[in-house]
Amino acid sequence: MKNIHPYFNFNGNTEEAFNFYKSVFGGEFLGVMKFKDMPDAQNFPTEVQEKIMHISLPLCNGIIMMGTDLIESMGHKFIPGNNMHIMIATDSKEEADNLFNKLSVGGKIEMPMADQFWGDYYGNFTDKFGVNWMIDFSKEQ
Repeated sequence: MKNIHPYFNFNGNTEEAFNFYKSVFGGEFLGVMKFKDMPDAQNFPTEVQEKIMHISLPLCNGIIMMGTDLIESMGHKFIPGNNMHIMIATDSKEEADNLFNKLSVGGKIEMPMADQFWGDYYGNFTDKFGVNWMIDFSKEQ
């Protein structure tokens, strides 16, 4: 396993929240991707296009705080308690598949492991105990 990162979901104010965290922890964002950067983004309303699809802020010792805006029109609903995931960065696709398959038993899979348009191999689910997980393998290591 490469690392474990906290991943937060916000109710449309991810950019505000991460600018606050940046003012507290310092550092620079590793990346900011808005929904307008997604394939088929022209199909989203303008207000959705400007929301944060993914943002990351390094904290310390390789730990990166990450976040996104939950968009109701895309089937996501912000409910206090679903706004936190544990993201595991793996060393290989095999490790990603192994962790995903074992941790998701009895849970609810939201996105099966698959190659994603941003270049990573990724999947996410809620385990049988209600813990939200993201499993990721980045080819850029």
